[in-house]
Formats: sequence, structure tokens, C-alpha cells
Amino acid sequence: MFTTFVVQPLYNLLVASYNLLGHDLGLAIIALTVLIRIVLYPLSQAALKSQAAMQVLQPKLKELQAKHKGDREALARATMQLYRESKVNPLSSCLPVLIQLPFLIGIYWALQAAVNGSSFELLYPFVRHPGTLNQIAFGFLPVAKPSIVLAVFAGAAQWWTTRMLMAKRPPPAVAAKGGKDEDMMSMMNKQMTVMMPIMTVVIGATLPAGLTLYWFVTTALQGVQQRYMLRAQPRAENPKS
Repeated sequence: MFTTFVVQPLYNLLVASYNLLGHDLGLAIIALTVLIRIVLYPLSQAALKSQAAMQVLQPKLKELQAKHKGDREALARATMQLYRESKVNPLSSCLPVLIQLPFLIGIYWALQAAVNGSSFELLYPFVRHPGTLNQIAFGFLPVAKPSIVLAVFAGAAQWWTTRMLMAKRPPPAVAAKGGKDEDMMSMMNKQMTVMMPIMTVVIGATLPAGLTLYWFVTTALQGVQQRYMLRAQPRAENPKS
């Protein structure tokens, strides 16, 4: 069922793009990535709006943390009340990540099928059979083998998107009101800015270059969308002490 509803459509889109774009698998992967981003655009846009709304709420959340310090139940109630009043769902930003996972897995299997060249039976009748699929993208990149260079590019794109989001967060200003929690949150944010790109490079260096190319392009497109979205949002200010 997963093959029928996820892998096969992606594989056919990949082959159709390959036929249209000069039989270059790299260009086909980029085209497929753009199509997937367009399909996921409404969800990712909603997630970015939720993230931006959470950034705006940060000063009020810090005030609640200082007000209910030591009383976790009261803090939880006050936080949920703030979310309800502001009509913000803190979990909605996770939805696009979960939705994209099947696409990532489907892309992996579609690329595996393309590289092996033995899955043309998955083609729809209206998609032209390419004969063979050239496994060299852009004239120099073997899509079936890992590429450290592409992994580094993917890591750089991940750093850019993560750093951009962290830069929108107000700096911790409630330390005087107490905040070991603030210091820990700030430290975790800094670690995330470093660790996520490192993990991207490490994982990307073990994947076929075709999949890493998809990872790089989709992260870069997400960063562009995120940049324009966040620029339109007011920057959260520190709560006055």
C-alpha cells in the first residue's frame, strides 16, 4: 500500500521530470523537491505562523515562569490558558515534519528504484519509458554514492534555517527573576543550532547523493520561506523587569 500510494507516484514524477529535463537525474530530483514543497506549502506556512506566534508569546511565557516559579501545576495551567487566549497550538509546528517523513522515505525508495533501474514496472502507462536512467547528475555527481560535499551543503542549509529561527527568539532577560530555567533554555537553543547541522552532515554523508540533494534543496527552500515569513512578523521584546 505504501508503494502504491507514496513510492509509485513519486517514482513516476521523478521519471517524468527526468524525461522532460534532458535526462538529468539531478535536475529531476530538484524538480520533484520543488513540487513536494509546493504540495506541503500550506502546512509549512501554518507551522511557520505557529512558530512566529510562539516567538511573540515568549515574553509572556517568561513572565509566567517567574510568577509561578516552583509551582509546576500552576505554571502549566497558566501556560495553557495563555495558549487558548492567543489561539496558539504549540504542537502544530511539528505537523509538517511528521507529514514530510513519508515523502522522505518515499523519495529514498523511489531513488533506489531509479538507481537500480529495475523498477520500470512501477511506471504508469502515460509516463514514457526512458530506457535507462543516467546515474550521473549534472554530468559529474553519482547519485547512488554518498557525497560529503553535498552533506556539508545540507548541513549549512540546516544551520541557516535553525540560526534564523533562534535569532528571532528574545534573549533571556528573566535571569534576575530566576532563571536557571532560562539559562538552560538558552543553552539548549545554542546546542540545537550546532548539533542539528552536525547531525545533518553525519547522516547525509552516509546517504546516496540523490537523497542528500533532496535534503539540501528542501531545507534551503524551507529557509527561504521561513526568512520571508519571519521578516513579516514583529520581533518579540524582552519583558520589563
